Amino acid sequence: MERIIFHIDVNSAYLSWTAVERLKNSETNEPDLRTIPSIIGGDLASRHGIVLAKSIPAKAYNIHTAEPVPSAMRKCPALTVIPPDHSLYDRYSKRLMALLSGYTPDIEKLSIDECFLDFTPIKRLYASPIAAAETIKEDIKNQLGFTVNIGISSNKILAKMASDFTKPDKIHTLFPNEISEKMWHLPVDDLYMVGHSSASRLKSLGIRTIGELAHTDPAYLQTEFKSHGKMMWEYANGIGDDVIHSEIRELKGIGNSVTLREDAVTKETAYKVLLSLAETVSERLRNACQIAQTVTVEIKYSNFSSYSHQMPFFTPTNTTEEIYRTSLRLFDELWNGSPIRLLGIRTAKLLPDDTPVQMSIFDFTSKEEHAPSKLDAAIDSIRQKYGPNSIVRGSFLKSPNEYRPKSP
Repeated sequence: MERIIFHIDVNSAYLSWTAVERLKNSETNEPDLRTIPSIIGGDLASRHGIVLAKSIPAKAYNIHTAEPVPSAMRKCPALTVIPPDHSLYDRYSKRLMALLSGYTPDIEKLSIDECFLDFTPIKRLYASPIAAAETIKEDIKNQLGFTVNIGISSNKILAKMASDFTKPDKIHTLFPNEISEKMWHLPVDDLYMVGHSSASRLKSLGIRTIGELAHTDPAYLQTEFKSHGKMMWEYANGIGDDVIHSEIRELKGIGNSVTLREDAVTKETAYKVLLSLAETVSERLRNACQIAQTVTVEIKYSNFSSYSHQMPFFTPTNTTEEIYRTSLRLFDELWNGSPIRLLGIRTAKLLPDDTPVQMSIFDFTSKEEHAPSKLDAAIDSIRQKYGPNSIVRGSFLKSPNEYRPKSP
């Protein structure tokens, strides 16, 4: 089975994360840093340091990452300069990885703002890799406030190259049969792991594009560049590793949330959304062979204030009915009647589904109590065979799309 790898890269991470945080904490009509000429880097008072990240409007002034801040300010005297805050970046990076780990534990962090994700084990839950990438991209935007690029391919090097195509907020594929069309015309400078000195040396040898590099004798490149020459030739030909070396050894939680197309103002509407979310979360738990000990319901109101309540299950579970029933109790305790912008359900304190558990006095039978119900098992089987939308509850048939069960 061919692997499908995603490379997820935050668009101008340092600047995006700073912009989101400033907007969240601002009590004035402060502009979004992403919409004005701005950079992260150096110190405004001393005018020292280099550009670590830049906005798209700053890019229009020909400002480059890693150039000195004084040079950038000469190009754009009205440039807004924000010093770096690495503790802030670390917090946002952890939030991103936590959100992604709700989809799959098969994540390899490449840097603070990018990672690889193995889509292969969860592909049955989605109509296509692009549909899944769109869901992930929009969830990041809606829940965390910033945008990402996602590259899709059969190995890590091609997925990484794909995510570097046009930005921001884009999804690109680069499968082996697309290499000649999408990658070989690019300059050698654009190939991953080809630095400035290697690119200069290649150009002096008459090798200016990735395609020309791909068609150069690898033995010649190895003579000129040692082992780096062989690696550059392999990357130019799309040859690379497809194994995700995950640092996340166990799932901490599985959840899902949805930003509604229109604010929910009635309990009946909110209940439909919670049922959709309960179906999604329970299916993901069963797919991961996990049972949950706690569940949390989150509400974000139209004024962007957020509140959540959590409670344990009597017995660890992964059934739709139990997650839905408990979520309704939490919602009823939490909702203050205001219009709802976002609803979310998250399960935590996960255990393997074959873990022996202490039964409550309300559980009358055996170890099968926390296994999937026959209905859940039948629905999982049908969706696995015929697709995620092959079976839909009757209560969703005339509802807006965002209230229907979704893939995670």
